Amino acid sequence: MQQAEDFRDETDALAAILRPLPDAEFDRPTLFKGWTIDDVIGHLHLFNVAAAKSLESDAAFAEFFAPIREGMAKGTSLRELQYPWLAGLRGRGLMEQWLREAHALADAYADTDPKKRLKWAGPDMSALSSVTARLMETWAHGQEVFDALGQTRTEHDRVRSLAHLGVATYGWTFANRGLDVPAPAPFVRLTGPSGSVWTWGEDQPDNRVDGTAVDFATVVCQTRNVADTDLATTGDAAKQWMAMAQCFAGPPEDPPAPGARHAATG
Repeated sequence: MQQAEDFRDETDALAAILRPLPDAEFDRPTLFKGWTIDDVIGHLHLFNVAAAKSLESDAAFAEFFAPIREGMAKGTSLRELQYPWLAGLRGRGLMEQWLREAHALADAYADTDPKKRLKWAGPDMSALSSVTARLMETWAHGQEVFDALGQTRTEHDRVRSLAHLGVATYGWTFANRGLDVPAPAPFVRLTGPSGSVWTWGEDQPDNRVDGTAVDFATVVCQTRNVADTDLATTGDAAKQWMAMAQCFAGPPEDPPAPGARHAATG
C-alpha cells in the first residue's frame, strides 16, 4: 500500500525536527490542550503499537487495549492513560523507540492485504483505513510539534489521503452530533502541494468547498479553524460542515477557536 510509505515518510518528517532537540525541549507545551511534545510522541507511540497489535491478531489487540478501554470508560484522559504504559520512557529515548516502532509498523502494513479487517477501539476497519488513520494522526499531531517549534512543514501530495478521509466523513461529522446530514454533500475541489487538482462529488456552483488540500486537511483534522485558512465555502451545508468538520473517531470535538492554533514566533 502506498499509504504505508506515506505513513513512514510523515513519521520521518516529524522525526527530523525532533532529532536536534535536547531532552528538556520535549517538555515544551504545545497549543493542543496543553500537551507537551513528549505527550504528543507518547500518544502516537501508544496507538502505533495498538495498530501493530491489531495486525498481529484480534486476541493480541484485545489484550493490549483492554486496560486502555477500561481507563477510558472511567473517564481517564488519553494523555493520562499513556503514562503507566510508558513507564517513565520520555524525551529522546521515547522519540527513538517511537521511530523504530513506526518503521516496523509501516513494514507490517506494506505486507498486509489492504482489505484485511482489523479490530480497533471503535468498529473494525480495513488495513487501508487503519494505515490512513495512522497517517492522519501523525500529520495532525505532528502539526502541534511544528507549531510549538515555530517551524513550517514541507507538505507533499500524501495529504490527498487526509483530504479523502475528510470528504468520506462528511456524514459522520453531522451524525456524530445527532444532526441530520444535509444532502447533497458539497462538491470539493482542492489543489495539492504539487499543483495537482483533486475533486470529489458532482460540481455544484452553490454548494462547494474550494482551496488547497493542506488547508482542507487542517480543518477536517481540527489543527486550524476554517477562519484561519483560505478555504472558500459556498452554501449552508458547506459552511456548516467546515465549521465543525471531524475526520477522526470518538465523541464530537469542537475545532480550535479562530487564532488559537498557530506557529510559535520569537
